[in-house]
Amino acid sequence: MEHSRIKIGIVDDDLLFVQLLKNYIENSGIYQVVVTAKSGCHFLAEEDCGSLDILILDLRMANGDGLDVMSALAQREIQTKIVVLSSFYRRSFMGQMLKMGAHAFLSKEIELEELLTVLNTVYHTGHYFSSEQIDAMRGQLSNKLPEFHSFSKNELTEREVEVLRLVCQQMSTKEIADSLFISPKTVETHKTNLMIKTGVKNMAGLVIYAVQNSIIDANEIVLLDK
Repeated sequence: MEHSRIKIGIVDDDLLFVQLLKNYIENSGIYQVVVTAKSGCHFLAEEDCGSLDILILDLRMANGDGLDVMSALAQREIQTKIVVLSSFYRRSFMGQMLKMGAHAFLSKEIELEELLTVLNTVYHTGHYFSSEQIDAMRGQLSNKLPEFHSFSKNELTEREVEVLRLVCQQMSTKEIADSLFISPKTVETHKTNLMIKTGVKNMAGLVIYAVQNSIIDANEIVLLDK
């Protein structure tokens, strides 16, 4: 049914691109594009801008770019998952994108079918990383990203560490629940406690925390490449 579809927003100043992407996404039968905007300012003025499941966001636009939108959503404490889709893609920007609140960072050269895979992964697990991005983050983690000091790995419970390791394997809440023989609600509680203890704002931040604190090696992170 229409109301049960995953709600998507698209912010990009290429109107033809937006229309083509909207049609393709909605033809999947899973997603409903409820908001489109040609700039960050136009999007933030939309009444439904805070009710989306996923926002597909360009970086460079006149009248409010992607970074402006991410900052505004963070200040409003809006939980929409952000997929940055840009022709100005650089792997070296991955650390900054995560710090700004992006849940995935993609080039516009991505295949449309793969984009649907990324959207599904982000919706169910909270983040998406490619193998190239993991390689780039290995170099950025030690030098450019801030340390998380709120709690050390020794102050996480054994169950929280188990949940964190499965998050890094890009398991959904249901898959984690089935693996640990607990309820999905309990998994969500553990995720919330992990974010409070570590001071991060999303699942991508938890992955970075896990790598920085040697809870999981970057090579162990499950990737969903083609």
